[in-house]
Amino acid sequence: MNRSIVFVSSPSWRHMHIHLHTPRNEAMKRILILATGGTIVCSDDGQGLRPHYTVDDLLGHISHFMVDRDITGKTLMNIDSSNMTPSRWLVIAQAIAAEYDRFDGFVITHGTDTMAYSAAALAYLLVGLNKPVVLTGAQYSLIDRKTDAVQNLHDALLLAGEELAGVFIVFDGKVINGTRAMKTKTQSYDAFESVNYPLVAEIKHNRISYDLTIARTFKRFPENMLPEGGTLSPLITALEERILVLKVFPGLHPEIFDYIKDNFRAVIIESYGTGGIATETLDLASKVSSLADSGVVVVVTTQCMKEGVHPQIYEVGRKLPLDKIVYARDMNTEAIVPKLMWALAASDEFGEIKRLIESPIQSDLLDPAIEVEHL
Repeated sequence: MNRSIVFVSSPSWRHMHIHLHTPRNEAMKRILILATGGTIVCSDDGQGLRPHYTVDDLLGHISHFMVDRDITGKTLMNIDSSNMTPSRWLVIAQAIAAEYDRFDGFVITHGTDTMAYSAAALAYLLVGLNKPVVLTGAQYSLIDRKTDAVQNLHDALLLAGEELAGVFIVFDGKVINGTRAMKTKTQSYDAFESVNYPLVAEIKHNRISYDLTIARTFKRFPENMLPEGGTLSPLITALEERILVLKVFPGLHPEIFDYIKDNFRAVIIESYGTGGIATETLDLASKVSSLADSGVVVVVTTQCMKEGVHPQIYEVGRKLPLDKIVYARDMNTEAIVPKLMWALAASDEFGEIKRLIESPIQSDLLDPAIEVEHL
């Protein structure tokens, strides 16, 4: 990475103090914490971990270090992130939009299991965002002796005061583009990876070190350069939830596509490798083509974590009609799901849906004009 230290708040935050409700000075950034639940606020009552603590408890745990931030907290919901839904994504987006002019940045505390989906969803719901929205959480509860909650929250607050624009995940010292994140570990501190995209920055010892090339992509525009009314697009009021993610596997029977045709508006197919789908005994390719002809939107991605889908490489990938299929290129499923829901809500016309999904938003996919060289 090309790195430059651009933020230093204090040499030893564990021994500094912050008065969260003191009068604001001009240098202090106003940050809104929106709490949604997750492990970070969990306790165990004997029935297993469940969300319990509130945003006030979070504020109490960060009041002993200085981040030069004027922090306000609000609880939107207190759920296990397994219970996150598209309608709840809209609640979070609406809360940000409602407070957009009052705050310089936003921190969303969130469970780790669906955090990557939520980060991507907010990137699509808040198109034109010119402030940082930072999601964070923890692998261990706020009160666990080995908790990572305080450090992750501290790092998120640092980033939320930066001159950035976009949605990010901050976790274990990594700053990840919100449309490129994937949870890859169930218990380790380094739970998330950036997929097919460099880290935006790293945070260590209270310092943010940026990848200078990538950071330019997320630079906030000065207020005097913005159009009247700002850049944030009007929020949509609903997302299309009638979609399915289907992972192909050896032995998958083609009849599943008849069920999809009758019950879903779109399907995301996680194909093999660069885009392969069975074409012989269990001929899935012809069924997928018929499904696309019927009006169901078909998005093809790959089961592989890295390097994306490239259907023209192998014969089995070329069996599908390019003009009737949406190819996800190097997007990850966590981003494809909300982007598809968003695109379907925006249009009923296949050409427009295809254009929306295949157009880069917050660097969520390789620009179609850039081809990947295959050895």
